[in-house]
Amino acid sequence: MNTPEPGFYYHYKHDLNGTVDNFAYEVIATGTHTESLETLVVYRSLYTTETQGGSHYWIRPLEMFMGTIEKNGKTFPRFIQITDAHTISELTAIRDRMYSKDK
Repeated sequence: MNTPEPGFYYHYKHDLNGTVDNFAYEVIATGTHTESLETLVVYRSLYTTETQGGSHYWIRPLEMFMGTIEKNGKTFPRFIQITDAHTISELTAIRDRMYSKDK
């Protein structure tokens, strides 16, 4: 199975009519679980919610990250890489504000 490149991705719940950071994430790296040897994807959100309470890192099995979701009889990739240069520029600025303390 291919691994995601570091960069920005939208989750399938992203609302095209919403804000640029709506369900946007940055893939940081992939890693290997020390015991199961399962490949994991490390990523962070580029939006905040009341329940989330701020910036947040996530880890998800590769198979799940690269998998598909079925909704209303249609199949979607769970995450899709963002390739639009303008969107990447906007998300880079958001990331830098959110995670400046992590540098």
